[in-house]
Amino acid sequence: MNLANLMNNYEEAVAMILFGIGFSNLLLQNNLIKKIIGLNIMDTAVYLFLALKGYIAGRKAPIVVDGVQSVDAYINPIPSGLVLTGIVVSVSVSALMLSLTIRLYRRYHTLNLDEISTRLRREGL
Repeated sequence: MNLANLMNNYEEAVAMILFGIGFSNLLLQNNLIKKIIGLNIMDTAVYLFLALKGYIAGRKAPIVVDGVQSVDAYINPIPSGLVLTGIVVSVSVSALMLSLTIRLYRRYHTLNLDEISTRLRREGL
């Protein structure tokens, strides 16, 4: 990989590194809270990547000001809308996951996924 290309696109590289950190955290951790944090890191990396792809240097937000209606003066609003929608969905999913984690902790008194699955097998569920 060319170092000049990496330096020109370092923001995208940071987003990919964040995604990798979140994904490895999701795969390697046994604690449910740590898995939720890993998923949230992955979400953030995707939002960062989408925001970077939607930004165009020298252009403004798509709000008509001073009568300028040229498409070339504004950025594309679709990636921003996708990011906002994704954040709302992410918060809802995180709240649901945390509430289910609380229920699991109250029942099994642990957040270790391996121990919970072992107890589930013993119970015959």
